[in-house]
Amino acid sequence: MSDHSSHRQSSHTYSLIKPTGNGAFGMVYKAKDNQNGKIVAIKKVFQDLRYKNRELSILKELKHENCCYLYDYFYTTANDNPEEEYLNLIMEYMPQTLHRELRSFSKQKKYMPLLHIKLYSYQMIRGLAYMHALGICHRDVKPDNILIDTETHELKICDFGSAKKLVKGQPNVSYISSRAYRAPELIFGATEYTTSIDLWSAGCVIAEMILQQPIFSGESSLEQIVEIIKVLGTPNKSQIQAMNPEYKEYKFPILKHESWETVFKGKNMPKEFFDLIDKMLMFAPDKRTKPLYLLGHSFFDELRDINTKLENGKKLPNLFNFNKTEMKIDPKFIKDKLIPNWYDKNKNNNVNNKDYSLEDFDNQSNDTN
Repeated sequence: MSDHSSHRQSSHTYSLIKPTGNGAFGMVYKAKDNQNGKIVAIKKVFQDLRYKNRELSILKELKHENCCYLYDYFYTTANDNPEEEYLNLIMEYMPQTLHRELRSFSKQKKYMPLLHIKLYSYQMIRGLAYMHALGICHRDVKPDNILIDTETHELKICDFGSAKKLVKGQPNVSYISSRAYRAPELIFGATEYTTSIDLWSAGCVIAEMILQQPIFSGESSLEQIVEIIKVLGTPNKSQIQAMNPEYKEYKFPILKHESWETVFKGKNMPKEFFDLIDKMLMFAPDKRTKPLYLLGHSFFDELRDINTKLENGKKLPNLFNFNKTEMKIDPKFIKDKLIPNWYDKNKNNNVNNKDYSLEDFDNQSNDTN
């Protein structure tokens, strides 16, 4: 990749504070930018030349408040082996993951407030709508990859290590996404899937915010599809065809669709929620409602109410400052349905909503190299 061959250095230096997580692709640290004192996250990824690392080029393209923003990047080598190269991605730091927040509620035997569920669901779906407008599929949406600020309730999708620009007609690996959030077409071995696999995953994440455990949790791919069938019922031939036309096995237990009211029994959810989840957790990928139109769902009407405030009396995060990429999807729908009449972009614009650019870093890098 061109980025790799540049061996880019940075004019900034960073002091590591503590490790905050590790995944299949690398370690993540909380750190401080010594130049401006800003707290950042550094993701250190081993550059295995046998595999294509798309994460950097995708992060450079993403400029949205619901997607983790890339400030800077540079390459380092291992002390004991100069051949071992690492890409260091300097990104926004967020104090909490949705996974840890849910675990915290569970330990206290409490449930997440409905307003928080709406805020996090809306922002996650909005981030996906923006990414999908660029043709980018995240391919690993799960609570660990959702960053939140528990004070402001802002949300950012992170970890684009599995993300890819999907091109119609070009096959992709079906063994992608974490099992509990894996869309059924992937389990059925589809290789020409679409960005709607993210919608399935997002539906699973929303369900988990309420259930405090994965809605579908099998120990294997076969068990996973059985868990899905227990809720959605047995897929018919046309649904299986929609998931993967190449799939020829049709031997599944014959079960009926469980009502969403039964699945979420005792959770005191409004009827609008059941309709929303029904539009996301569908077997046929092309029947899942596109993310932008999900934002207009009545489940999110409370967020468009001028009187809705956070518990501390502060305003909600900025939910309606749609950018040019988002507006291209359906400007009339956004203006008529998603932006409330009372919203004034200039007055409500958040200080963080600047038009991000990596050019500053590239200029600094060119000056110093």
